[in-house]
Amino acid sequence: MSLAHQTWKSAHRRPAERLASAVAAILLLLVPFHAGQAQERSSGIQRVKTIGFTVGDMDREASFFANVLGFEKTADFRVVGSEYDTLVGVFNVNMRIVQLKLGEQIIELTQYVSPPTGRFIPVWSNSNDAWFQHMAIVVGDMDAAYKILQDNNVRQISSHPITIPASNPGAAGIKAIKFHDPERHPLELIFFPAGKGNAAWQRPSDKLFRGIDHSAMTVPSTDKGVTFYRDLLGFNVGVTTLNSGTTQDVLDGLLNDTCLVTAMMPPSAPPHVEFLEYKTPPGGRLMPAESKANDLWNWQVTLVSNNIQALAGRLRQAGAQFISSSVVAIPQEAQGKLGFKKALMIRDPNGHAVRLVEE
Repeated sequence: MSLAHQTWKSAHRRPAERLASAVAAILLLLVPFHAGQAQERSSGIQRVKTIGFTVGDMDREASFFANVLGFEKTADFRVVGSEYDTLVGVFNVNMRIVQLKLGEQIIELTQYVSPPTGRFIPVWSNSNDAWFQHMAIVVGDMDAAYKILQDNNVRQISSHPITIPASNPGAAGIKAIKFHDPERHPLELIFFPAGKGNAAWQRPSDKLFRGIDHSAMTVPSTDKGVTFYRDLLGFNVGVTTLNSGTTQDVLDGLLNDTCLVTAMMPPSAPPHVEFLEYKTPPGGRLMPAESKANDLWNWQVTLVSNNIQALAGRLRQAGAQFISSSVVAIPQEAQGKLGFKKALMIRDPNGHAVRLVEE
């Protein structure tokens, strides 16, 4: 489960040596980057612009987010041309893009009209598989939100919403449930009681579904992820927690679940990014090496930089994996629709796609 800025005390502690090892790893992650990197961060990431993923049936997916989860459609358009082939690393693309807003956050759904949609999400997928990525949708009332999921026969990862117990004062009262959209993209509802979560979620609102707190991605290596997002992209390491016990088991749908959760914070949030490294159970599968942007398991967090050329140079020097062969200049007629003028797609060290843009 992703609980930024909160403390989760294990309901059932694992062996002492495993806990000690995890705590040591957490302390190492919090060591600040070298002072010489401060100048590099001036061309780093400012904020998360959108959270997006690939869909097979746009109308069905957009309807689900609008009619079940309260999102508002703000744009529906197509882009085609060699610039986009270069950007996404797929030949001969014609993409239909729908943007939906919830609160102040925007998600972006992409359907590949050409070439045909790639591979489906494996039917047998678990929270500890490396292609598992989700976004956490903040709700004002978990009982009311869960009733909507039930009324719409939404498929669930968690058997029911969980509540962090009073024995954990740092996170007591936080509620969450994980579930699937119609194409099996994983999603999460999260409720923050008074005094918990980002201050934005405590403002008065008459909306049941309020916004996006973060996107969380399963990673084989937290260390590699932190080095990349902190030292190259300019994120800060937020609170890191070790989550385990029966509550975590139910939330993730995994038995004997122990998950190291690390919040990565851009200068402006929400939303932010989180890493989920599953220490147990074993058996989580790696991201397929041949993953493409038109595969339905493809997610892309779009990050805004004020100097994408400088950032691209730094990433090349560091040996980052590029999906785009170079920074792409977006045609003038599409800049207003997409909301940026230059873009580049890369993969982080754990295989997740990231789109870097300059507005």
